[in-house]
Amino acid sequence: MIGEVIPVIGVLTGLIVPIAVFIWLYHEEKGKREAVIEIAKHLDDPAKVERLLGLFDERKKAPIDYRRGGVITLFVGVGIYLLGAVAFGNFFEGVGLLVGAIGVGTMIAGYLYPNTGEELTDAVEEFEKR
Repeated sequence: MIGEVIPVIGVLTGLIVPIAVFIWLYHEEKGKREAVIEIAKHLDDPAKVERLLGLFDERKKAPIDYRRGGVITLFVGVGIYLLGAVAFGNFFEGVGLLVGAIGVGTMIAGYLYPNTGEELTDAVEEFEKR
């Protein structure tokens, strides 16, 4: 009996977790939206409303650092490879090598395409010297 229930619980978990996260994030953001609407009702200047919305904007303004992401991905690949070599076999070794290769490619992209303002300025100045 319990052997038949486990797959059903596994499938239901795959459905319930994303739905619960969606509901949780909706309710977390709902309070912020209501606060912004209430404050905006009492502001007459549109520039102040824009600044208020900018305060609630939680997106990162900094560009993505591909070098950091590449190092992390590389070492995740090394970990998966070692897990396969020690415990699970050739399949995990192959997956680990694939993930590690993706990490190396991401690191190379981070060095080829500078993303911070200072790096871009240095790259432009170096190009102008030529």
